[in-house]
Amino acid sequence: MTTIDRRQFIVGAAAAGAATTLLPAAARAQGVDFSGRTVEWTIPFAEGGGSDVWARFFAPFLSRHLPGNPNVIVRNVPGGGSITGTNEFVARARPDGLALLGTSGSTQFPFLLGDPRVRYDYARLQPVLVSPTGGVVYLPARFGVEDASQLGQLQGTELVYASQGATSLDLVPMLAFLVMGLDVRYVFGMRGRGEGRLAFERGEATVDYQTSSAYLTQVMPLVEAGEAVPMFSWGVLDAQGNVQRDPTFPDLPHFVEAYEMMHGSRPSGVEFDAYMAFFGSGFAAQKPAMLPEGTPENIVQTYRQAFADAVADPELQAAKEDVLGDYEQAVLDDVEPLYRVATSIDPDAREWVRTFLRETHQVEL
Repeated sequence: MTTIDRRQFIVGAAAAGAATTLLPAAARAQGVDFSGRTVEWTIPFAEGGGSDVWARFFAPFLSRHLPGNPNVIVRNVPGGGSITGTNEFVARARPDGLALLGTSGSTQFPFLLGDPRVRYDYARLQPVLVSPTGGVVYLPARFGVEDASQLGQLQGTELVYASQGATSLDLVPMLAFLVMGLDVRYVFGMRGRGEGRLAFERGEATVDYQTSSAYLTQVMPLVEAGEAVPMFSWGVLDAQGNVQRDPTFPDLPHFVEAYEMMHGSRPSGVEFDAYMAFFGSGFAAQKPAMLPEGTPENIVQTYRQAFADAVADPELQAAKEDVLGDYEQAVLDDVEPLYRVATSIDPDAREWVRTFLRETHQVEL
């Protein structure tokens, strides 16, 4: 069991929990009512992508559980790797409860890395929901590596990973493989993880990861056919900031367990700190929904309660499998501590990653 900023996480959870216990009732008492209004949910990605599907799945349930049942529409503002739409939101959105923003790991990563194009500061936004996701790393069966305890057999062997780019979500496996001590060569230019999987199937890539849904639908047939072997999942974070096994893959070790199986000790150091920051942002707390800076506290708490009620809605629970999977949604007092994990990084770890990207992959930030 591994802890990320445990003291801050627990203190934050306690404070948020106390506030959440008191404020929803206060919000109702102050008469928050969106009757006849329209909530615009900005998604800085094109239609049809994962974040768009996520927001459109939640939208009718949010409408149902907000006071006054406002119309909730999703507005897509793609461009700049999601930076464009997010910059626009923070510059223009009014703090009146009618503007909502949903981002993803690929929006958080430029912020964590100090990308000069970024004009948004997650610390100034008001989180009301955080949605996690997961992923699984796998190898060709022909390597003869049966589980993570045998990964040491690959030391000295060059692996090939088909990547979307060094600052994409592929930064998480890139850091994970580095921490593990695996020798991996990266081939960039993939337009999605689907292309990476196809490269694996053709034998051009020799290590890959897929998100949970893609792994279940596209990779499990390879496993069942004896062509691929799962090594580990990324894992999830519980409310105390501890890394736990992915509920979708309870029989697989998470990354930290896999490292211990391979090396016989726990990972540590600035490289591991960097990995944990981007793992949290890219998977364990991948998709936050936020209100603008300055939104009144009673409106913030009304939204948090509405999302909690939406998540508990039997209709959402019956339909969630294809979009949310088995992952527990962070609502109410769990929102702020998990959000901080997704949107903060130790300055030393940030500088180490920037140097690593510059010296290893010629990425200038």
